[in-house]
Amino acid sequence: MNTSALENYILKTADDLLVLGHRHSEWTAFGPVIEEDIAFCSMAQDKVGQAQALYNVLHTTFGYDHPDTLAFLREEGKYTCAQLVELPNGGYDTSLMRHFLFDHAERVRLASLVSCPFEPLANLAKKFKGEVEYHVLHANTWIDQLGNGTEVSKARMQTALDELAPYALGLFEAIEGEQELVEQGVVVSEQDLQAQWQAAIDPILEKAGLAAPDWSSITPVVGGRKGYHSEYLAPLVKEMSEVLVIDTEVEW
Repeated sequence: MNTSALENYILKTADDLLVLGHRHSEWTAFGPVIEEDIAFCSMAQDKVGQAQALYNVLHTTFGYDHPDTLAFLREEGKYTCAQLVELPNGGYDTSLMRHFLFDHAERVRLASLVSCPFEPLANLAKKFKGEVEYHVLHANTWIDQLGNGTEVSKARMQTALDELAPYALGLFEAIEGEQELVEQGVVVSEQDLQAQWQAAIDPILEKAGLAAPDWSSITPVVGGRKGYHSEYLAPLVKEMSEVLVIDTEVEW
């Protein structure tokens, strides 16, 4: 097994979850209704918890830094998250659409990992699946309601979809050594995961009255897996780490 590639796979999965979890948490006390305030807060906790568990695998199995250090004390160029998750929340329409696109991607990824021969990752995939099912259900419900709502809500959701589609494809940017992991049956290729993702979301978008993009004609926004990020990640990392950097040796 290409352990270096596997480590990178776990790291980028964890980084996606950590950064999006933080973005979700920014809706705390700012949701349009109290139920949605609570929903995004809950999903944020789930995602940060999932990230912590993956960082802990890297720490205990591969000798990486403590999960807190790994999560919060890296320069932004050392993060391997997709640029989709680091974008500002924008309006609630944008956050909902990103939530929909990301959680369906996480759902197919977890389903592919439950049979991973690397047991710690397979066990976590099984554990996370139940949480993500609720996230997907929440996303699907709101996509349907707003897509089939008013002309304004439909237009705003369509705009959010069109703007985020290139970034969403960046979730499936391949990492170095992926082909070897695929050939060894450790992971499913990003190309196959993307195909499964499109097959899952396109009917939901159609049911909501939204026009799914011509995915094959879109240029994906990539680079995140190699440490190339938008202008938004550096200030986000600074914000996430501002408590820990006060005393990096503190025990909570």
